[in-house]
Amino acid sequence: MVETSDIRVVRCGGSKVNLTPPIISSDSRFVLCTSGDLVKVYSTRTEEWLHSLQGHTNQVTGITLNPANHLQVYSCSVDGTVKLWDFIDGILIKVQLVSGLCVSACPECFQLVSVHLPKSAEQEVEAKEMSAVSSHISKNPSCTAFGRGVRSVKHIFISFFSLCSFSLKATDKKGAKNAFTCIACHPTDDCIATGHEDGKIRLWRNFIHKKEYTYSTQHWHHNAVNTLCFTPEGTHLLSGGIESVLVQWQYGAGNRKEFLPRLGGSILHISASSDGQLFCTSHSDNKITVIESSFKVCGVIQGLVKGDAVLTDLMIDPRSKALVLNGKPGHLQFYSLLRDKHLYNLDIVQQEYIYEAGLDQFEVVKAAFDIKGSWLATVEERGKKSSDLEFFLKLWAFDERTQSFVLNTTITAAHTDRIISMCFSSSEETTMLVTAAEDSQFKAWCQGADDQNFWSCDFVGSYHKLNPTNCSFSADSSLLAVSFQEVITIWSPDTWEMLTTLCQPPGVIRDLCFGRLSCSKYLLGTTTKNLLCCWNLLTCELEWSTSVDVSKLQPDPFSENVAAFSYQSKHTDLFVFKPSEPRPLFTNKNVCSEKVHRAVFVPREEPLNSCDESTQWLNRSQLYFLTQNMDLLTFSTATEEDRMLSSSKQLVIDDSVAVTPFYLLLGKHRQQQQKLNTQSHPVSDKPQQTQGSLLHTPAHVLPAASVLCSMFVNSFLISNTGVHPLRVKTLVNFPKLMKYELLYL
Repeated sequence: MVETSDIRVVRCGGSKVNLTPPIISSDSRFVLCTSGDLVKVYSTRTEEWLHSLQGHTNQVTGITLNPANHLQVYSCSVDGTVKLWDFIDGILIKVQLVSGLCVSACPECFQLVSVHLPKSAEQEVEAKEMSAVSSHISKNPSCTAFGRGVRSVKHIFISFFSLCSFSLKATDKKGAKNAFTCIACHPTDDCIATGHEDGKIRLWRNFIHKKEYTYSTQHWHHNAVNTLCFTPEGTHLLSGGIESVLVQWQYGAGNRKEFLPRLGGSILHISASSDGQLFCTSHSDNKITVIESSFKVCGVIQGLVKGDAVLTDLMIDPRSKALVLNGKPGHLQFYSLLRDKHLYNLDIVQQEYIYEAGLDQFEVVKAAFDIKGSWLATVEERGKKSSDLEFFLKLWAFDERTQSFVLNTTITAAHTDRIISMCFSSSEETTMLVTAAEDSQFKAWCQGADDQNFWSCDFVGSYHKLNPTNCSFSADSSLLAVSFQEVITIWSPDTWEMLTTLCQPPGVIRDLCFGRLSCSKYLLGTTTKNLLCCWNLLTCELEWSTSVDVSKLQPDPFSENVAAFSYQSKHTDLFVFKPSEPRPLFTNKNVCSEKVHRAVFVPREEPLNSCDESTQWLNRSQLYFLTQNMDLLTFSTATEEDRMLSSSKQLVIDDSVAVTPFYLLLGKHRQQQQKLNTQSHPVSDKPQQTQGSLLHTPAHVLPAASVLCSMFVNSFLISNTGVHPLRVKTLVNFPKLMKYELLYL
């Protein structure tokens, strides 16, 4: 058993961008948001991700602009540091180590503290001066606000008013729910706006005087108010909630208001730029909407959509290599993990979703791709809370013209009870879909012979009227395994003959998968009796078994490796092994504190060349998994992190500037010239950074242009070693530019 610290769990692609309120730069050109252990910088004009501020080793919990420099931003993290960044160039300026900053043992106990950040010329400084302001506050950022003219913690207001003497009863005689949900302070007046569980907004005044406070009430939201925000001038108050409607209240004008509806998921946070020209709303579907002051949407930054639960498995589209899973209600989302960007949504249900709690609506519960990505099968259902179950099996064909999936076949009565498992055959020659349901049957579906290629049932199988629990094809599609309670049946898809049964281990079969490549003769299964079993299909005997509570069994389709997530003692462990031997190749204790039910291996564009036994399983693919808290995590090696860190330190021009002659001159030629200079002159006193410094060095610290000109031109001249002094030399051929000739005198 191998365990190493070279591999660690990281939040990579698809992290939440709605955890904290986004901030807008003072010139309204950039939007900054937290995303896992990164701070991401987006353009408000193009909606494109520009770069990330990378340096924290754990979840970033908050960001704020530096009031002394509008080009800098502070970020704080669970790793116990507060970092100052130049977010334009992505440069880390200073690290403040906050002593005593840690996660509370009680997840519901939070404190508001004041930390003095000492001034020092060193990049890393320890901040020791810290004092508590208030205890038992909400972790929601919308529940804490600063009043006008705040220069110290003495002017902080908490939404639950633990520092104030006035409050409201939880309910009144009319049954109103008065619990506080959010707060905002007016930028110029002594006024506090509070949102409440019953959808009301109260404006508090005269709260400085004891028992003389007053408040007025405004009401539009039919459910709890999630967030409030005053505009910088204080002329308007913005509010949002579950209705996905941004409401703009005119301050001091009673109930006069404007609406911006249909923004997507519930509004969680609202931010405004310092000039009041742009607003940003964060939504429950992991989205940030950029809105002009005229109440017009000008941009959408869509992250990986994360709802209350993921009902489908994590899948990889064979064509686009995108991660596919449940998206917004009734849809499948396609998300690029490489670019960390939402690609598009595929509407499966094709019905308007009604945002109302308790309403029973269709949900996508199952999905599967064929091996080529030409077909997609989905199952949608509703009626989980009633006896009137409705579900549809749909087959979608990939359209080359539109580069999307188009509905081909809808089967309204695929089974008489809920479909619990389905899979496509692994063969590229013939495509077959198998579904298993709680009606004690499994069915095989094939394409028809007509031109439309509609799907129909080809075979119906059962075993002693037992309910099937899982189904899986072998790597070459020559065998089909269907588990019925405690029995595994092996079928031949060519003749539909049941070849054998496997029933040695006790317990109902939960997960089922075949080995790959050299381990294709093995069949793996997990049971409800906390057993992991491996059968040899050549001998039809149990090869080995071990007692472990496996919550998710995930084979790697690109190698022989299999990943098993085991939940025990309030944390999840990972074991990576080959079916041919029970000894794990790699184990990682305490991967996360929740159960893991969704995982997938993602193929790499460039395989790693690791020779270490503990990291070889990550050479061809990367393992992603989803926790119960909807956190998408992955495993990263030290080599990968070093490569990512070095690439993030490169100039932004290397990634964003078009490949022009000038770019090639300062990019590729610079690397070639440095390589030649290193080979011909191992030790040289001649400056080598002249070309690059012209671009990334501030103009006010550069020498005079007359000094740089000769150095710049000479750096492109070919060495005249062994050449007659009067011979004509030619400058390097500038791509698509003129050739210049100089005469050495």
